[in-house]
Amino acid sequence: VLIAIGRDACTRNIGLHTIGVKINEKNGKVPVNDEEQTNVPYVYAIGDILEGKLELTPVAIQAGRLLAQRLYGGSSRKCDYINVPTTVFTPLEYGSCGYPEERAIDEYGEQNLEVYHTLFWPLEWTVPGRGNNTCYAKIICNKQDNNRVIGLHVLGPNAGEVTQGFAAAIKCGLTKELLDETIGIHPTCAEVFTTMNITKSSGQDITQKGC
Repeated sequence: VLIAIGRDACTRNIGLHTIGVKINEKNGKVPVNDEEQTNVPYVYAIGDILEGKLELTPVAIQAGRLLAQRLYGGSSRKCDYINVPTTVFTPLEYGSCGYPEERAIDEYGEQNLEVYHTLFWPLEWTVPGRGNNTCYAKIICNKQDNNRVIGLHVLGPNAGEVTQGFAAAIKCGLTKELLDETIGIHPTCAEVFTTMNITKSSGQDITQKGC
């Protein structure tokens, strides 16, 4: 990484203090409830300035659309800030949706989770001999909720495309059983999620021995 920059939440000089809206003085972020409402009932905030929320344009668009529908269209739908598919577009992409493992443990307790994972490599990489077992996939399942998938992570080619597809399934209540019953498209990277059988707790070898 040559340089990594972020964006400041420029909220300190727009008059929020005059109407009593609280902000995090350390980073300028605005705390809100699950309806994007600040501590002042008639003031709402959306987008990158929200404290503890993802700084992603599609998230801000979705939250704004749903807020307008609640305020003026009689809707009650709230923005889901957990099951958000996102990707880091590095040369080997990383995609995720749902909980990271550490946060899932904090939320549900390690004893209530089952984590399946595996290393893999795309079939087309076997011909030039590129990076055996340099790709990785993982799902986090809630054992107390029919092994529902609450987190999906993949490091590999086209991770963004893979994650976007599975995100819809996760929103629909995807379970480990449903993944196991899904027929994979061979040879694809996404197929790996239909054949996972090694749990992290088992400590078994997760290297892939063949295509």
